[in-house]
Amino acid sequence: GLEDVGHAQVELRGGFWGPRLKTQHEVTVPHALNELEKDGHVTNFDKAAGKFDGPLKGHHAFDSDLHKALEGAVYSLQHFADPQLRQRVDGILDRILAAQQKDGFLISYYIVQQQDKRWEDLRLEHQMYNAGHFFELAVAHAQLTGDPKVLNAAKRFADHIDGIFGPGKRYDVDGHQEVELALIKLYRATGERRYLDL
Repeated sequence: GLEDVGHAQVELRGGFWGPRLKTQHEVTVPHALNELEKDGHVTNFDKAAGKFDGPLKGHHAFDSDLHKALEGAVYSLQHFADPQLRQRVDGILDRILAAQQKDGFLISYYIVQQQDKRWEDLRLEHQMYNAGHFFELAVAHAQLTGDPKVLNAAKRFADHIDGIFGPGKRYDVDGHQEVELALIKLYRATGERRYLDL
């Protein structure tokens, strides 16, 4: 049968890709995190956690950009020993997790404002898209570190979604094919069949 060969099983050091991966790790990933921090993607979570008095920045999908960049950083850290970047990633993740609500919900835009509309207009407002990118980040982080803290937060968010949507519950359609593939990754990482069913 066919089997996935994940990036963790492959090391590319020379040739065409080696130097590009090195540049991505040393230049692109830090630059992306710098720009996201500058634009307020991280302080949005501080605001959602009640630790920042400044304005909320951006739009409904703002969280997803940070999740994607952090996932890329985590993938890169699986190939480069870089304690400084790892510490930076973990620091940002702690700020994200501090904003998670008691019911598991974790989208900064809706925590700060419009709590009552957090699951409205799913086709256009990216709630499931944000969630999916957080789930993928969480799975990658657990694979890198063996620490389940981010994965546990993802499970709490997925459990929240599963409590609202699905057979016999609310029917709705999201605007992106993102949360579905992320739920499959979450199922594979946790063995929790409900995520696959969802």
